[in-house]
Amino acid sequence: MEMGDLQMSTTLDPVDRLLDSVMQGQSIVRNQDVLRFDYIPSMINHRDQEQKEVAQKLLPILRHTRPSNLLVYGKPGTGKTLIIRKVLLKIQERAAGDNTAIKIIYTNAKNETTLYGLLVSFGRQLGLDSKQIPTTGLSISEVFKRITSQISSNALNTVFVIDEIDHLAHLILKSHKDLLYQMTRANETLGPGSLTLVGISNDLAFKDALDPRVLSTLSEEEIVFTNYTTDQLRLILEERAREAFADPSNIEDSALNLCAAIAGSEHGDARRAIDTLRVATEIAERLGVTQVTQDHIREAVAKMDEGKEMAALRSYPLHEKLLVIAVMRATGATTGEIYLLYGDLCSKTGQKKLTQRRTTQMLGELEMSGLIGGRLTHQGMHGRTKKFKLLVSPNRVCETFAEDLMLADLV
Repeated sequence: MEMGDLQMSTTLDPVDRLLDSVMQGQSIVRNQDVLRFDYIPSMINHRDQEQKEVAQKLLPILRHTRPSNLLVYGKPGTGKTLIIRKVLLKIQERAAGDNTAIKIIYTNAKNETTLYGLLVSFGRQLGLDSKQIPTTGLSISEVFKRITSQISSNALNTVFVIDEIDHLAHLILKSHKDLLYQMTRANETLGPGSLTLVGISNDLAFKDALDPRVLSTLSEEEIVFTNYTTDQLRLILEERAREAFADPSNIEDSALNLCAAIAGSEHGDARRAIDTLRVATEIAERLGVTQVTQDHIREAVAKMDEGKEMAALRSYPLHEKLLVIAVMRATGATTGEIYLLYGDLCSKTGQKKLTQRRTTQMLGELEMSGLIGGRLTHQGMHGRTKKFKLLVSPNRVCETFAEDLMLADLV
């Protein structure tokens, strides 16, 4: 190489270097999709029993009868959604050759802020347009009536998969409209067609908040998924790496071991372990190296923790942010003490404070997000009270809220 060529290659703009590597195909990844949590591999290992149970519960669809409603429990990343999707897709493929009209509807209740929005999502997937179900203006009962009419008129065997169904239960409590009751009773009025509910939840106790009339029909069948062990996570990551990377040498064995060990010791979450591997791979590629190392895994873990918490904090409305600050200032405090601090913060920001009842509801919502934690404590003759504490770093809260001009002086 001539001296001029050498000088040019070392001074090339970093963006040009990155684009050149892409254009020349110099990527350590052969199939990026494999490193995404929603990828469905041809074989899902370490979940044979759960796959059999889910398939057995849903098989009646192929026999032209309605399956029982099904609830699937387990902590995040234990394979619940992955296996439900795989089994239902396989059933749908078999039904296509048998002229059985099966329609699978999927929604994540956490992504919906209202029951109306949830039903609109169901309706759109059933083919109902904005004239048949407008985005606003109808009652919950009327929207659901139009959905069941669509099912009946097309003789559809429908399966409504509601991921994070505990959030749907939370929406029901807020709205005082028990949509689950209507869903579990829908088959009593349907002519042709059927409606089966498959609920997926991270919270084993969410049913405690449901109407007792719903429980007997909603939880006809239940399956609990246990956490993955570190060894199982190591094999899952190894299988993904084998399919994803261009060459086995593109990742250190010790990096896979570390990724599995961190996931196994902290949460047993395969989804998070796979996401960590993906982010570590992106870091390695940006650095222009050809091997993912332990350092890349550690950097990915730190980046994901920080990004997840900061994104959640930024997304909250102003009054919820004020409550987070109140909890941060009153670690271990009761709802009453937090409400007094919250009121003081409202005064400083020129906001009209919400009622104590509403702020207590908001504390419950924040608790569900995992940013604050609450525990019941006994106060002797005064009964029980709930105390809250911040579960994320106060520095992270201050750093995030300092970006908001209204909150900068409070943190």
